[in-house]
Amino acid sequence: MDSGGGEDLSVLLEFAVQAAQAAGALTLRHFGGRVADQAKADGTPVTTADQEAERILREQILARFPHDGILGEEGGHGSPGRSGRRWIVDPIDGTRAFMRGVPLYAVLVALERGGVPVLGVAHFPALGETVAAAEGQGCYRDGIRCRVNQVRHLQDAVALTSDPGFTAVSPVGPGWSRLTAQVSYTRSWGDAYGHCMVATGRAEIMLDPAELAPWDAAPLLPILREAGGRFTDLAGNETVHGGSGLSTNGLLHSAVMDTLCPDGA
Repeated sequence: MDSGGGEDLSVLLEFAVQAAQAAGALTLRHFGGRVADQAKADGTPVTTADQEAERILREQILARFPHDGILGEEGGHGSPGRSGRRWIVDPIDGTRAFMRGVPLYAVLVALERGGVPVLGVAHFPALGETVAAAEGQGCYRDGIRCRVNQVRHLQDAVALTSDPGFTAVSPVGPGWSRLTAQVSYTRSWGDAYGHCMVATGRAEIMLDPAELAPWDAAPLLPILREAGGRFTDLAGNETVHGGSGLSTNGLLHSAVMDTLCPDGA
C-alpha cells in the first residue's frame, strides 16, 4: 500500500495498464450488441458497464494508493486525496459506440502530479490493444515503442474527427471545411481511438472541437507528447482543461491550427 506518492513512473504506469485492462475485461461482458442506457443530467448516455467499470477502477486505485485523489466521469471527484497526485478515469470513452457494438471504445486512465498529466493509458478492450505512455519514458502500443509519423504536407495527411456533423456546425466548422479540402482524406475514427491513431503513426490529425472533458483528454497529452506529436486545445494550449482537443504528428500542428483558426480565435 502506498503512503505518500514516491513511486517511479514506470511502476505507476504498469499499475495503470493493469487497472485499465481489468476494467476493460468487465466491459466486454456487456459488449456485442445494443446496450441499454440511461440519460445523465447533461443528456449524454451512461450504461451499467460504465458504472461497473469505474467502480473497479476506483477500487483498485484506492486499494493501492489510498492517499491519491480520483476524478471520474461517472463518480465525480470522489476522494480528493492528500498525496499531490490525482487519477483521472473514463471507464468507457465512446459510450455511444460501445452501445452499438462498435469496437473502438476505450478505457482511459491518467495520472496528474501537481495538476499536470504525467502518464496516460488508452485501452481498447474489444480490439485487445493498449496505448500507454509516461513522462520521459516514451509511448508504447502493446509493449512496442511507437511514434507519430513524419508526414510534412497537408495533402498527404489523414484527418479524423469524432463526429463530422458536430464538427461541421462547431465554431471551427469553416476551418474544418478548409482542412478537409486540403488533406488526403478524412474519416470519423473518433474519440480516444482517433488520437491514438495519430500517436501510433496511422493518421496525422485528430480533432475534437468541443465538449472534451478532462477525463477524455488527460491520457492524450502524455501519449501524444511521448510519441513525438502534439496535443493542444484550439487556443494552442497544451492542456486537458480547454474543452477541445487537437492531436497532430507535430510537424503539421501549426498548419492545421492556421487552417482551422486563421484569426487565432
